[in-house]
Amino acid sequence: MSKIEGPYAFVYVDREQKHVWYARDYLGRRSLLTKTMDSGAMFVSSVADTADESTAWTEVAAQKIYCVDLNSRTLDGGILEYSWQYEAGGLEIGAEDGHLVLPFGRVDQTVDDTGPASDVASSVQLSDIAEFPDICKWQPYIDRLKSELTQAVKSRVESIPPNGTHARCGVLFSGGVDCMVLAAILTTVLPRNEPIELFNVAFENPRQAKHQSLSSVYDVPDRKTGRSGWNELERIDPHREWRFIECDVPYAQVIEHKPHVQHLLVPSCTVMDMSIGIALWFASRGHGTRVTATSRTEYMGQSRVLLLGMGADEQLGGYSRHRSAWDKRGPRALAREIALDVERIATRNLGRDDRVVSDNAKEARFPFLAANVVAFLSRTPIAYKMDMRYARGVGEKLLLRLLARQLGLVQACGLAKRAIQFGARTAKMESSQTRGQDFL
Repeated sequence: MSKIEGPYAFVYVDREQKHVWYARDYLGRRSLLTKTMDSGAMFVSSVADTADESTAWTEVAAQKIYCVDLNSRTLDGGILEYSWQYEAGGLEIGAEDGHLVLPFGRVDQTVDDTGPASDVASSVQLSDIAEFPDICKWQPYIDRLKSELTQAVKSRVESIPPNGTHARCGVLFSGGVDCMVLAAILTTVLPRNEPIELFNVAFENPRQAKHQSLSSVYDVPDRKTGRSGWNELERIDPHREWRFIECDVPYAQVIEHKPHVQHLLVPSCTVMDMSIGIALWFASRGHGTRVTATSRTEYMGQSRVLLLGMGADEQLGGYSRHRSAWDKRGPRALAREIALDVERIATRNLGRDDRVVSDNAKEARFPFLAANVVAFLSRTPIAYKMDMRYARGVGEKLLLRLLARQLGLVQACGLAKRAIQFGARTAKMESSQTRGQDFL
């Protein structure tokens, strides 16, 4: 299993040995749930059976591979666990020791006073990535990130069966730097005659619609950056057929499909889970309007594989808590926060996102979470990935922004992080008093 790279979830029945093996990949990119009934019966499934039993289902922990011994009379004594571990001081740890070896190491938390940040005056507040000073020290890291991401994207799309003149691969597309870089790399990998679909979702938010005209209700922040990003991609690769699809979602459709999406979320069950899940569900469904310079036509997405940018924020300092750690306690606290976030990726929300996207017969793939990308970013010093002395929209995910600038994405490289629930306006649809951690 240590040699398998990529997302997976499996249940394997060994009839001869009377064993049942089950697991998710070590980053938790595929959904797998389990529940044990009062009778002792155990269920393992990719989705829950009923939403009203949300408390009975739990996500299978991604850090282990489990083996149920059917020869045992009880589950308590009959489940063997094989844990994923980092390599220990260069020593190989194998399954014979009850461990599996992760293909990447721990995040390098070294804070080096001679790094690139030492060239910057402590009072600087650069607010435009275009004004970034000499990047000679950064160039090897920029080039390596481009190489690793290209390898990750290529391995995730080259096996997709040809689909005639139809699109094989799309991008969930807000116009932010994460998805822009993925799209810019994707166009270098796919054959020139294939279209690329860019799915941009926007919601009618009844609280905000009161103050807007019908024509502007879908002009949400992600729609504006999405259009800008689409234009930028057409500029850097005018020979590619970029299909920009505006997925506009009336509030009535949200109400109609909300119970179904809530079922897919289980065991996740907070207001924030719904805000993110409903956006991903409608975006991955791909129903919308294809926009060109001269026309607008109804469109149904063709791609069965979608690239998503999850994993970039955790590894490159994209969350506000990363800047807060820097502001309050300095670079070492930031390094610890990044290391903690990367270790928690497997326990967070990728299973939820997989359930939501795959419900539309689409497969989500995450190039930023490819083993080679995680390995590279984990051993890259913090100072070469981010520098919070620069302003918001520059300092966080700085390495990725510099790559975006090198790829010609001059507008996208300076956009600040914006969560999908705020960019697409799925947050606080009914009330301004609800909080993300409230239960549904």
